[in-house]
Order: sequence, then C-alpha cells, then structure tokens
Amino acid sequence: MKNLIITAALFAGMATSALAQDMTLRFQSSDPAGNPNFQLQQKWAENVSEKTDGAIKIDLLPVESIVAHNETQDAIAAGILDGHVTDTSYFAGKDPAFGLIANPVGAYSDPQEMFDFMNEGGGAELMNELVEPYGLHFIGATTPGLEAFVSKVPLEGVDDLKGLKMRAPEGLVQQVFAAAGAAPVNLPGSEVFTSLDKGVIDAADYTVFSTNQAQGMHDVAQHPVYPGFHSMPLVEISMNKEKWDSLSEEQQTALEESVREFAKMQVSTLKERDEAAVEEAKKAGKVTVHDWSAQERARFRKIAQGEWEKVTERSDNARKVYDTLTTYLNDAGLMK
Repeated sequence: MKNLIITAALFAGMATSALAQDMTLRFQSSDPAGNPNFQLQQKWAENVSEKTDGAIKIDLLPVESIVAHNETQDAIAAGILDGHVTDTSYFAGKDPAFGLIANPVGAYSDPQEMFDFMNEGGGAELMNELVEPYGLHFIGATTPGLEAFVSKVPLEGVDDLKGLKMRAPEGLVQQVFAAAGAAPVNLPGSEVFTSLDKGVIDAADYTVFSTNQAQGMHDVAQHPVYPGFHSMPLVEISMNKEKWDSLSEEQQTALEESVREFAKMQVSTLKERDEAAVEEAKKAGKVTVHDWSAQERARFRKIAQGEWEKVTERSDNARKVYDTLTTYLNDAGLMK
C-alpha cells in the first residue's frame, strides 16, 4: 500500500501529458495467479505498455493481494488500488444493477452478443453511469466465455434441475437456478472439487470447460453440459476516474483498444482450449458431454427473464439496466 504510485497527485500542477509519463497503475484481478484467466490478463498488461510506448505500465496483482475480491471498488476510490479486472456481480450488494448487467443468466449464447450490447446497445454507457458515482471509470469488458456446467448426474434439460444440489454464486445466478427448481448453495470456488467429491453437491456453476478439465472436475463429475446454457460473466476493466481523466485522449483510446483486443484474444484462446479439452475428454471415454437442445435453452431463458424483472424492483438503476438490456435483446431477436 505504501508503494502505491499516485502520479496524478504528485504532479497535479503539471500538464496532462506530463502526468501520464512513467505512470504505473496497480490493478487487482479477481482471479488467482495460477488461473488461466489471470495468465491471459497479464498479456493485456503487457499490451498496454506496448500501445502507450511505455508511458503506462500495469502492475497486475492476483486476487486478495491487497484487498478482498469484493472490496476493490472501494479500494480504487480510496487510491489504494488504481484499477481492477473483476466480475462486476461482486458489487451487487451495493446496487442490484451490478448483478443484472454482470450476468443476466441465460441471456447470451455467444460472447459477441454481450460485446455488441456493450459497444452498440448502450451497455458501456450504463456501466459508467453505475461506476462513476463510486469514483471509477469503466474502460471496457471482457469475458472467459460461456461457462460449462459441471454435474455428477445426467442433465438433459430444465426438468433435470429440479432438486439438484448445486453450487452457484449468490445473487441472480442462485435466484434463477432456484426458480428452475434447483437447490443452490453458496460455496467459494476453492471448495467446489471437494464438495463434488464428497457428495455435498452434485453440480456446480463454476467456469469454462477447459479450466474444469484442468482442475480435475470431470474426474468426480462426469456429466458436463457443454456449451453452457446459463452463465457468461461480464468481467469489467475499470480504473480510478481522476487518473483516467488525467490521461491524454490518445492514451485513453489506447487503453480502450487494448481491452477490446484482449477480450477477443481471451475468448478465442479459451474457446480453442475448450474445444480441445472436450475432444480429449470424449476420447478418454470417462465423461458424457450433454448439449442442451434449443428448446431446453429457451425454457431456461424464459425462467431467467422472470427473475431479471424481479431485480428491477430493487433499484432504479436495475430498472434502467433491464430496460436497456431487453430492448437490445428484442431488437437482436435474442428474447425468443
């Protein structure tokens, strides 16, 4: 914390271009150091330095390095951190709008649909309306892609969710699965494998197929659902607004471009890894991969839509997110 570089404060009387020279920004990720997502995020940090000719350097730290995963927003506002790369739903306790925009469960069947919403459907503007009151500026969004579903029992559709003991993060994800008849519980990611192995749970909303495979999830849960039908988290890259405002227009553009490039790279890289992992798992003959039909995916989405609307009763911002999101989805023909 003592080593935090706050260039804007030190050079407050200088020109904006001078403020940005040799600026090192400390970002904290919501992923641990060994996670594939964190390793890809490190490539983003390297790209920022290249795109700004070394004027901006990102010191990227793994989860919990400075503060807890759900405290980074406050830490950025206080100057303890300069930015974060994190799942926006961690801040749903402050405003349910964060949970709805972060993971409208069942809304998307492809990452590009979310990127189109963010870039062309009003999502980016909404994100800044949500984070700027907390002293942040939203630079851009990425995602690991559609998460696969880990299960010890065969799941062919919505009816098979009834009574299913499963791990899901608290908030909208749990709410939707409960509405579908499942029995979700809140467990940290570090306990998923053990809980599956010991029979505490029979399924889990966790992460993408290749990461599940690498972490041995399919050794204890041999009925994954792929491609995923449910969750695709919005991972925001945001930073302290005062420091953002101190950057030149060229540097701001470079940061925005770096996030767009990173998002494409992350999605394509993990998709390739997923496809390879699926083939590997099938050849090994130890798992049965279940791919839900379009009809069952539509049934799940219908349930989810009813839960999205309930969230709107909890804040004006949540209503705004719902209206903007559903307008985009309807216009794009994605509400069917």
